[in-house]
Amino acid sequence: MADLAKRVEKAEKYLQKGKTDHALEEYLGILRDDPNQDAVRQAAADLCVSLNRTSEAAELLGTLFDRQVSVGDVKNANITYKKLQRFTTPTMDQSFRFGQLIEKSSKKDALDAYESAVSGMIAAGRKPDALSALKHVVALSPTVQNYKREGELAAELFDVRAAAEAFYQAGELEKKEGRDADSWYERAYTTDPTHSLAALGHGRALRLKGNAESAVKVLEPLVSAADAPPEAREAYCRALLACGRPLDAEPYVWELLEKDPTQADEVGTMIGALLQADQQEKALEAARRLEEHQQKHNRRREFVVLLKEKTEKLGASVEFLEYMVEQYNTNNREQDYCVTLLKLFDLYYAAGNFIKAGDSLDAAAEVDPYEPGHQKRLEMLRGKVDASRFNAVANRFQNVAKVDEAGGAAAPLDTGGDESTVLEDLMLQAEIFLQYSMRSKAVERLNRIQKLFPREEDKNDKLRLLYHNAGLSPKYDGAAPPPAAAAPAAAPPPVAPTAAGNEGAVDNFARVTEITRNIYRQGNVKGVLFAAVNDVGRHWEASRCVAGLCTPGKPPSAALEYCAPGVKQSDVMSIVKLIGALQTLAVSKGPVTITNAPSAPELASVKQHVDGLAIQSLLAVPLMDGDEHVGVLILEQCAARAWRQTDIFVLKTIADQMVLAVNNSRLRSLVKTLAVTDEKSGLLRRASYFDVLLSEVRRAVQQNSTACVVLLQFAKAGALVKEVGEPAVESMMQQIGQVVTSHVRQNDVALRYDLTTIALVLSDTNDKNAFFVVDKLRKAMSGTKMAGSDKPLPITAGIAEIVARANFDPIDIVTEVINRAEQALDVARSEGGDKAHSVAPKLEPVAVG
Repeated sequence: MADLAKRVEKAEKYLQKGKTDHALEEYLGILRDDPNQDAVRQAAADLCVSLNRTSEAAELLGTLFDRQVSVGDVKNANITYKKLQRFTTPTMDQSFRFGQLIEKSSKKDALDAYESAVSGMIAAGRKPDALSALKHVVALSPTVQNYKREGELAAELFDVRAAAEAFYQAGELEKKEGRDADSWYERAYTTDPTHSLAALGHGRALRLKGNAESAVKVLEPLVSAADAPPEAREAYCRALLACGRPLDAEPYVWELLEKDPTQADEVGTMIGALLQADQQEKALEAARRLEEHQQKHNRRREFVVLLKEKTEKLGASVEFLEYMVEQYNTNNREQDYCVTLLKLFDLYYAAGNFIKAGDSLDAAAEVDPYEPGHQKRLEMLRGKVDASRFNAVANRFQNVAKVDEAGGAAAPLDTGGDESTVLEDLMLQAEIFLQYSMRSKAVERLNRIQKLFPREEDKNDKLRLLYHNAGLSPKYDGAAPPPAAAAPAAAPPPVAPTAAGNEGAVDNFARVTEITRNIYRQGNVKGVLFAAVNDVGRHWEASRCVAGLCTPGKPPSAALEYCAPGVKQSDVMSIVKLIGALQTLAVSKGPVTITNAPSAPELASVKQHVDGLAIQSLLAVPLMDGDEHVGVLILEQCAARAWRQTDIFVLKTIADQMVLAVNNSRLRSLVKTLAVTDEKSGLLRRASYFDVLLSEVRRAVQQNSTACVVLLQFAKAGALVKEVGEPAVESMMQQIGQVVTSHVRQNDVALRYDLTTIALVLSDTNDKNAFFVVDKLRKAMSGTKMAGSDKPLPITAGIAEIVARANFDPIDIVTEVINRAEQALDVARSEGGDKAHSVAPKLEPVAVG
C-alpha cells in the first residue's frame, strides 16, 4: 500500500508539472499491477479524454462500469455509462446491465438501454438473450406492439408457451381498451393449444361470432382437464347452448346455478333451447327445478320474468303453457295470464279439445271480459260444446247465445257435417299450429285435408299458402286432373291472397279499428311495435312485417319484426339496412311499393339482403310525427304480390296511429317516472293525480277514445283511525295497494287518494267496463281483512267516465271528472257503502243564435 501511494503521488507530481503523458503512463502502470484500483482507472480515463485518446478512455470507462455494476454502485455506474456513451456505443451486455440497474429509478433510460441491447443481441445472433431483454421491455412498456414482438421472437425460438402468453396478453390489452381482441386469442391458441387462457379467450370469441360448433371443439379439451377453471366450464356451457345441445349443457348449467343463484339466465336459455328442440318434457322438468331453486333464494318474481322472456316466442307445448298459466296466476301477472290462456285456447281448439278451449276462454274472460277478440273466439266454440257450457262462457260477456239443445257437441271432424265447415276447421287448426311453431301437428292436419279434399289447393289460395308455409307438397296417385281451360303451360308462383271482400280484407275497417285499439292498449314503445307488426303482418297475410323507429340517416333506435309461419327470420344487419334504405326512399317519395324487389334499381344497395331473405315484393310507408320522419313500417312478401291503393291508404292510417301510440306511451312512462311512488304499496302519491289525469285526457282526446276514473274507499278514515290507530290503517292500505297495483293493466294508473281511498285511472275503459274492474278487485281482495278485526273489507266505489271532447279545455275536463267521481263516491256511501255507483256527465245543449 505504501508503494501504491508513492506511485499515485508520483503521478500527481507529473500532473503538477504539466507532464500529462507521464502521469497517464504511471496510472496505467498501477492498473497493470493492481486492476482493482477504480479511483486510478477513473483518473486515467479522464486523462485519456483530455489527451484525445478516446479508444483508451472508452476501454477504461467500460471496465470501470462493469466493476461498478458488479458491486451495485448505481450512482457512479450511471455517471460512468453516460460518459461512455459520449465516446462510443456501449456493448449490448453493458446496455442490458445498465437497464437492469436503473429500472426503478428511470423508466425511460432503462427502456432505451433495453432497446439498444435487444437490437444488438439480435444483430449478433443472440436471440435467446434478446428475448430475455425484450421481456424487460414489455414489463416496463406493456403495449400491444411490444407483446407482438415478444410473441414473434419466442415463436421463432420455438418457445410456444412464452409466445402464446405474449399473444394472449396482447389480446387482453386490446379487450381492455375496447378493441377487437379475437385475432390475438386465435393466434395464441394456434401457437399453443394447451394454453388454457388462450383457449378460453378463443372459444368465447368463436361463440360470440356465431361459430358455436368450433367453440365447443376448442373448449372441450380445456373442460375435460381435472383442474378446469370455472370460467371455462361456463363458456363451454354457453357454447353448447348456442349450438343447440341443451341436454349436453344441462349438468354445467345446474353447476353454475348452484355456485351462483344469479346465473338463472343460463337455465332460462337452456329451457328455451329445449323448447326449440321440441324437448317439451325436459323443458318442463327444468322449469320446475329452477322454480324450486329460485323460491329458496326468494327470487320467484325474477324467475317468472325470466321464464316469460325466454319462452314467449317459442313453440311451447300445451303442458308447458299450462304450467306458465299457473305461474302467472300465482304471481298476479294478469296480462301474461290472459295472453297465455288465449294461446291455450288456440292450441286446444286446434287439437279438437273444445271443452278445454272453452275453459281457457272462460278463465281469460273472468279476468278481462273486454279483451278484443273474445266474441270471435266464442263463435268458434258454437256447436262444438254443449249448450249449457257455451252459455256459461257467453255469460261472461253478458250476451247469452241461444244454442239448439239438440245440436250439443260437434261431430268428429273426419265424418259428418258440412264439408266447407270441416275444411275451414282443419285449415284453422293447421294455421294455429304453424303460428305456434308446431309444424308436425300442422302437417298432420294438412295430410287429413289432402285425403278428405284432394286437389282443393288448386282452387283455394289460402290452403295453397298453408301448404307452402308448412313446406308440404301434396302428391296424389293416379292420373293428373283434367287441365283447366286456357291453362298456362307452367303454373305461376303462388300469389299471396288479398282476401278482398272477406273478414280479413285489408279494407275491412272494423278489423283495422281493432288493430289500432290493440296498439293503443300497449304500455311501452316495444309493446306498440310488437302489437303493430304482429297484427298488421297477420292481417295482410304478409311474409314479414317490420317496424323501425329512426331518424333518417341514422340506425334505428328500436325495431321489431313479425314472420309468418315457415318464413326465415331476418338477421339484425338485414333489418337495419332495409329500414335505412326504405326510409330514405320514403322521405323522398312517400309510400314505397315495389313489385319486383330483386331487380329494383332503388334497392341495389341492399340487394344482397333482399336476395338473402327471398323478398319478391314489398310495401313501405313512413312513420310521420307532424312533418318529421321518425321511422318506417314495411310489409315484405316472399311471393309476387300487386299492392293496391287500398293497402297503401289503410297501412298509412295504421302508421299514423302507431306514431300517436308511441308518443303517448312515452308520455305515460314519463309521467309515471316523474311521479313519486310509495315503495311499500306501489301507489303514486296524491300530488300526481292531476298530472296523470291531464295526460290521460289529452291522450283520449287525441285518439278519440275514452277513459275512466274510479275512487275506491275501504273505510271511513276518521272512525277507523280512532278505533285501531293510524299505523294499523297504514299497514292495511299498503297491503291493499300491493293487490291493486298487481291486478290492474299496464296502461292503468293507481294513486293514493287519501288515507283510506285509492284512485284508479283506467285507459280505454268506459263506465260499464269499470264495474267489471271493481268486481275483479273485490275478488282479488276477498282474503283481506279490516285493520284490527276479522271483518271482510268493504269496497265502496265511485265511477266517472271522462268526457273526451276536442272542443273542451283539458283542464276543465279534468276538473269536471274529479268532481263527478267524488259525487259518485258520495252516492255509493249514502246507499250503505260496499257498493259501486257511476255518475254520467251532464252536457249542456249548444245554444243556437
